[in-house]
Amino acid sequence: MKAVFIRSKNKVAVDDISIPNLGDQDVLVKMRACGLCGSDLEKVYGEYGMVSSRLGHEPTGYIIDVGKSVKGFSVGDRVFVHHHVCCYACHYCWHGDFTMCNMYQESCIEPCGLSEQILVPGLNILRGGLVKLPENVTFDEASLIEPLACCIRGLAKCKFQKGDDIAILGAGPAGLMHVILAKLIGAGNIMVFDINQFRLDFAKRRFDIDTYNIAREKDIVKKIRNITDCRGVDTTIVATGSSKAILQSFDLTRKGGNILLFGVPTEGTVVLCDISKVYSNELSIIPSYASSEIEINQAIRLISSKRIKISSLITHRFDIANADKGIKCAYKAKDAMKVIITAK
Repeated sequence: MKAVFIRSKNKVAVDDISIPNLGDQDVLVKMRACGLCGSDLEKVYGEYGMVSSRLGHEPTGYIIDVGKSVKGFSVGDRVFVHHHVCCYACHYCWHGDFTMCNMYQESCIEPCGLSEQILVPGLNILRGGLVKLPENVTFDEASLIEPLACCIRGLAKCKFQKGDDIAILGAGPAGLMHVILAKLIGAGNIMVFDINQFRLDFAKRRFDIDTYNIAREKDIVKKIRNITDCRGVDTTIVATGSSKAILQSFDLTRKGGNILLFGVPTEGTVVLCDISKVYSNELSIIPSYASSEIEINQAIRLISSKRIKISSLITHRFDIANADKGIKCAYKAKDAMKVIITAK
């Protein structure tokens, strides 16, 4: 079978490898679609700050084999595969910090999400890492479950209220998923910032929101404060790893507002800021990493209920044999929004 691996900085390879051995409690899934995420691109082209170097954590497909001790799943079931699960029994989990659980990084699928066949260990299955898809959810839609779940978790941390004004720095797939959710919960003004004009035009066309090209606009802060009665926005979502965007968020956000650090920063990134501004304005800086099975199931319900239409974010599909081209397409983003890798 084919699987995608990092060969060196800026380079991936599609290798032919053996199918993983199925244990009594494991399930083997035929991958049909897997989205490419900003963290995948950071692993290839940047300096990813987390432990994992595996590619692909948004896979979906159908079961082709089950271990003899597996209960509740059968060959042919259409499923979403979550790459990590938590234990729900440690100090972190008791405090609701599920993605900080030590098991979260240790509980991996094999060999990765960008693989024609994926082994889901029994440990992951027992803790909710394998979820049956409703019949009305397509594989394309299911490949967006994980990033949508991450956005759900991030917004929940911000205690977002109906009518709140929101600024989103980064008009990529994650930024626009935040737009979709903000509209769903009744945001006031929604403003999206980027330097990629294609993505800004995409956002404007699909969601009829205010967009700003930071490289071209003058005095963005003044414009935003005029829109928000001189306050600034209630919540700024930094949906990019750019350190400049983090600094800009301090000026866009109102006193007492929230700054959600959602994008993946390069390891070792240092931001020099006037911390007195954070203190005196009572800015809440809120990081949000990944998602748990709680948000995964919330995302599935949102997609299945058709309360949101999310598959329109997909602009490119590449067969796994051409995954290297897909990764380059997603990284350059000249005419791309969400790029997914498929397997037949």
